[in-house]
Amino acid sequence: MTDDANPIDPKIRDGVTDFGFDTVPVEVKAERVREVFDSVAGKYDLMNDLMSLGIHRVWKRAFMDWAAPRAAHTLLDVAGGTGDIARLWRSRGGGPVIVCDINAEMIAAGRARSEREEGNGGIIWTVGDAERLPLPDASVDRVTIAFGLRNVTRIDTALAEMRRVLRIGGRFLCLEFSRPTQPWLGPVYDAYSFKVLPRLGQLVAGDREAYQYLAESIRQFPDQQELTERMRRAGFEAVRWRDLSAGIAAIHSGWRL
Repeated sequence: MTDDANPIDPKIRDGVTDFGFDTVPVEVKAERVREVFDSVAGKYDLMNDLMSLGIHRVWKRAFMDWAAPRAAHTLLDVAGGTGDIARLWRSRGGGPVIVCDINAEMIAAGRARSEREEGNGGIIWTVGDAERLPLPDASVDRVTIAFGLRNVTRIDTALAEMRRVLRIGGRFLCLEFSRPTQPWLGPVYDAYSFKVLPRLGQLVAGDREAYQYLAESIRQFPDQQELTERMRRAGFEAVRWRDLSAGIAAIHSGWRL
């Protein structure tokens, strides 16, 4: 197992890390990511629907199927500012949810949407960093992160933190873009990601660069097998994954035993 206090992220070398296809000093990446999501927070849910033709909702339902909400379980949803996962968990009978996101604008957008749709019963909203979660050790039963792990500066540190806050017998689930498993799909996916998404971002959200970064960040994220190994190094056990839409996205699951 990796030392939880000092996990080594292979993306960090000589004080720099990736920001999409660019490199930036480690200490500024979180701020750059925050700026991206500040810019798109108001249109984030709409853009998700347009970009995926609504398929992200199918993926999130599959994610929640695997999470198997229970009223007795408390969920921490990391990078969950939009509130999609929290609302799904609660609608399926899950217990209290803590939504933690580093971006205050995303938290505000998620809280406002929840209030419009069905109220915020059972949901606590907090601004916090995935690498330094504002929760005690062994304090929640489930931890989820959906389309957020690739934006974290130190992925291994975040994995160790999410394991830290889980109770013994608790489960971690990650939904994230991954690697297509069908060779024919790669070129089509690349063309869509790098030609269509930035233009859509400009038209709808007024920010081409943000969606260029998001497309690039997907390509920089570990593939299914690598993320599995890194979860194991962080101390998770019984780690496995499920591909969605031929590997465009994947769900990873691991337990603190």
